[in-house]
Amino acid sequence: MRTQRQVVDYSLQKRALLRELHTGKIMQHEVCDASPYLKSAARFHGEPTDERCPVCRKDNVTLVHYIYGDELKNSAGQARKLAELSVLAMTLGEFQVFVVEYCPTCSWNHLVEQFLLGRDLLDTPGQPPAAEAARGRDGRR
Repeated sequence: MRTQRQVVDYSLQKRALLRELHTGKIMQHEVCDASPYLKSAARFHGEPTDERCPVCRKDNVTLVHYIYGDELKNSAGQARKLAELSVLAMTLGEFQVFVVEYCPTCSWNHLVEQFLLGRDLLDTPGQPPAAEAARGRDGRR
């Protein structure tokens, strides 16, 4: 995404969790516990990947993008398709995206990354905000 910023990658946490699973420190049912809401979101809003599930290796994981932010109001916490995020990023000031991977076979799920999107992120120091620049200095379009 062009306006993606403040990315937090959870791959090290995922690797540590999988190491604990493979060494027997935790059981599979402790990490393969996707909620019915995540399962439904993955079915309707998920983005399929070419990456195999790191637990069962039977199916590819699906990515689910959840959005949060003050401007979203009642839409906060909803899953959205990746294509919708680009549109929202150009219309909303700022919102946070959480990406969760999910396996439909074994119910593995893990937070993969989080990042900020929105048109406020297009503004640079010393420049007028994008909304003001679009209107012009005198407030007219």
